Amino acid sequence: MLFRVEMTVNLPASMTRAEASDIKQRERDYSHRLQREGKWRHLWRIVGSYANISIFDVRDAEELHELLSALPLYSYMQINVQALCRHPSSVYDDDR
Repeated sequence: MLFRVEMTVNLPASMTRAEASDIKQRERDYSHRLQREGKWRHLWRIVGSYANISIFDVRDAEELHELLSALPLYSYMQINVQALCRHPSSVYDDDR
């Protein structure tokens, strides 16, 4: 099942540079793993903000929730999720 996920990160001003660097590295490592597994299919930065739009390919909404809530930055994110389905006018044989 495909989901469009918009994530906006709001780190607290009280977070030290070292803490921010550590949590961002853990986030990067986790997202890379999910991308290699094919679960986090696309990742785009939104210009001018600390935010992204991503496409996840997972079993169901419960799996997506588990993956998102395990993100190291999860507690600092505002997340908007939309379920997607194939459009009948798409010229592509798959959704990649």
